[in-house]
Amino acid sequence: MSLAQSLAAQLGPIEQLAYVPSSFEASLDYWTNTMGVGPFFMIEHMPLVDTKYRGEPTVIDSSVALAYWGNMQIELVRQHNDGRSAYKDWLDAGRDDLHHVMCRIDDIEAARAQCEGVGGVAVTEGRLLGSGHFIYFDMGGPGPMLEIVWMEPAFQRLFAFMREAARDWNGQEPLRAVPPEADW
Repeated sequence: MSLAQSLAAQLGPIEQLAYVPSSFEASLDYWTNTMGVGPFFMIEHMPLVDTKYRGEPTVIDSSVALAYWGNMQIELVRQHNDGRSAYKDWLDAGRDDLHHVMCRIDDIEAARAQCEGVGGVAVTEGRLLGSGHFIYFDMGGPGPMLEIVWMEPAFQRLFAFMREAARDWNGQEPLRAVPPEADW
């Protein structure tokens, strides 16, 4: 078994495919109208704290739209400012393909050590206020980055709510606001 296979087995399954599209609207249209994925739930100006870019503090103002395609989450990211980040790097490089895949983990520091142990470089990390901790790793290959995420139970419930909404989606209202926590 290679180190990469070992890392994948240790971290767990990929739960998300994420894009940082040059045109957020065109990407949303593709996923909803061509692929039939939805509804997407928008989290505007995510409350990120303690964000770092390659170990240095940064400010990232971003919004995400999340939907489910079966059990796979699709994420569309839009950065609103020029803060240094993995998102900005991607767009500055002219990339418009798969940005990252995400694994939800139980111990972020152990997962960090595993990623670094096979040559991964932490590019962007931070905390979603009151909900979890994330790190994007450049794994040194031609493909997407790897995001590891530790989540509070409330955020896990939100994801379950979104997955359930996708099961019965009839194509109406493809982009929605995240409902108040009382609804999920």
